[in-house]
Amino acid sequence: MDSMHVTPGPVDLWLEERHADFFACRYRVRRVLFSGRSEYQHVDVVDTVGHGRMLLNDGLVMISERDEAIYHEMIAHVPLCVHPDPRRVLVVGGGDGGTVREVLRHPTVEHVRLVEIDGMVIEACREHIPRTAASLDDPRVTVTVDDGVRFVASTDERYDVVIVDSSDPFGPATPLFDGAFYDNVRRILGDDGIVVAQAESAFYEENAQRSLVAVVHERFAHTHVYNYTNLTYPGGMWSFVWGSVTRHPLRDFDAARAEALGDGLYWYTPQVHRAAFALPAFQRRALEGLVGD
Repeated sequence: MDSMHVTPGPVDLWLEERHADFFACRYRVRRVLFSGRSEYQHVDVVDTVGHGRMLLNDGLVMISERDEAIYHEMIAHVPLCVHPDPRRVLVVGGGDGGTVREVLRHPTVEHVRLVEIDGMVIEACREHIPRTAASLDDPRVTVTVDDGVRFVASTDERYDVVIVDSSDPFGPATPLFDGAFYDNVRRILGDDGIVVAQAESAFYEENAQRSLVAVVHERFAHTHVYNYTNLTYPGGMWSFVWGSVTRHPLRDFDAARAEALGDGLYWYTPQVHRAAFALPAFQRRALEGLVGD
């Protein structure tokens, strides 16, 4: 994928995100709020007309205020409404803070550790996207600027839920899709532990999705994929992969706990939870033998 392209016109300023060499999305920009180059990537925050403030890493949209709640609610509440007693949660990536915000909605959660490799992402979002980043100041949260792969390999801490809130499988996120990483994830998970990870687009990244699901399938008895839709990721429909030794995402789902999250959610409901695991035919064929019922 290319880096961000900003094309000025006679009146309007437009940002274009390109996917491979055949697809692009364009957004009308009011102003650039932040632009910097870290050790790992280029980080931008822009204010757009139709989608609010947006975070981009190397020119790729990570979140927009318009639809970030969909992604963050689905990556957080699906595992946390299945684990019988989630108290300790590790979030790898997700420096914008949105996943942490949703995790903290669960009253049983006592400790959340966010491990983000790029401190510039954290600081840019703290300053310019407080809707997501304000949660990072909660006293239950420990923010660690470190390589998530290195942290998971070296920590002696144990977690009930691990959430891998990663970008695409290139650049600093590449090792988060490898088997060695998931060996260590399984090591640090408790007996009823669950891991959920960003699993790409079933339409445009079928091979990457199957590869990641295969890695998880080799290490966890219960491996599943569930889908969500949003406005700013290429193709609209994207996926998460689920892994657990003991917990099934539907049979062990606590619908009452999901309902108790209240009216403050944008997307997630008990009905959405169940429906998300109903894969379309083409995706089920592509993942045949790797996902459970």
